[in-house]
Amino acid sequence: MQTFTPGQDGYREEIAGFQTGIQSTPKLVVAARTADDIAEAVRHAAAHDLRVAVQATGHGLRAPADGVLISTTRMQAVEIDAVNAVARVEAGTTWGKVLEAAAAHGLAPLSGSAPGVGVVGYTLGGGFSLLGRRYGLAAGQVRSADVVTADGAIERTTDLGDGVIASLEFGLVRVTSLYGGGLSFDTPKLPEVLRTWRDWTADLPDALTTSLALIPYPDLPMVPEPLRGKHIAHVRIAHLGDDGPRLVAPLRALRPLVDTLKTMPFTDSGSIAAEPPHPHAYLGDNRVVAQLPDTTIDAILEHAGPGAPVPTVLIVDLLGGAYARPNGPDFTADSTADFTAQSRYTIRALSVLDESGPDTVRRAHAELFVRLTATGRLRSFVYGQPLSHVDLKFSSEHPTPAAR
Repeated sequence: MQTFTPGQDGYREEIAGFQTGIQSTPKLVVAARTADDIAEAVRHAAAHDLRVAVQATGHGLRAPADGVLISTTRMQAVEIDAVNAVARVEAGTTWGKVLEAAAAHGLAPLSGSAPGVGVVGYTLGGGFSLLGRRYGLAAGQVRSADVVTADGAIERTTDLGDGVIASLEFGLVRVTSLYGGGLSFDTPKLPEVLRTWRDWTADLPDALTTSLALIPYPDLPMVPEPLRGKHIAHVRIAHLGDDGPRLVAPLRALRPLVDTLKTMPFTDSGSIAAEPPHPHAYLGDNRVVAQLPDTTIDAILEHAGPGAPVPTVLIVDLLGGAYARPNGPDFTADSTADFTAQSRYTIRALSVLDESGPDTVRRAHAELFVRLTATGRLRSFVYGQPLSHVDLKFSSEHPTPAAR
């Protein structure tokens, strides 16, 4: 175990994460290598009346750490039980490591769109997978965890709600490949693509998970020429089955600029969304809706299209499928209403922070969301800002001991 304090060599590097828009100033950083290191850090925090925060990758960081920050980035061991299709990972493991380890046994995790995201934080947020409509939430696969409690004890438990997770055990699925990729459409086609995608998602098999992103690409040399300087609609596809080309035919009929759909090994699934791997400052929020009427599509185009006041990446995810089964979770704000009817899509807005500051972005996102008839909001997709504990059901933040 190493420790760092402000001003010490390595301190700034140790607290740096993927989200650079939040500046932490912990009094002590504990670079943990074992569960015992985490336990010792928790006991130290309790003895000195300090809050505890935990960071692996920093993707889900929403508030600055000011007490004891436990860095788990050195804890990345992965064990695969191929016979029982189970993985056991340490607290700092990212999905990329699990993808590779599981693939060697013909297995796959319920990972998300970005291999660089940490397993534990993602799972605690529910875990909306590229295979989610077929298999449900990643959280539903959890078997057990080693959790450090508020008094510094280490317990093997299935209760993940109170403590710092040192390791996590979860089920895998027998998937080796999928039909996936993306279709990118030029700016003039945005209204048509949005409406066609909405109609297309009305009756899809559970084996197909899809989202649609509106992305304002800068006019810079690193952007591929067909997309450079354009506001693109990017339809993402992840399908388990042999009929992918037939299913996507209505979308291909719109003649995309770029078509990357193909059968791929599941280890390449991060290429579907191809999200930026470099740390940056950003704010994001979301709403869950039951449907996408034309009024909602008009609001999306106005507030996240080419003429939007703040450049915004907007993503619409199709839910339903396994998410809506009777044993599925309730994502709604204040009821246990039928998830099938009440929560069909998520609408996510994300903007990079610049010199205009966070308030400008928050106002722009609020102007979009006020136009929607929302049924809830997901903690997993709230980025770079504090949570409201009234209307959010899942948290992608690593829980901290309740006494702190």
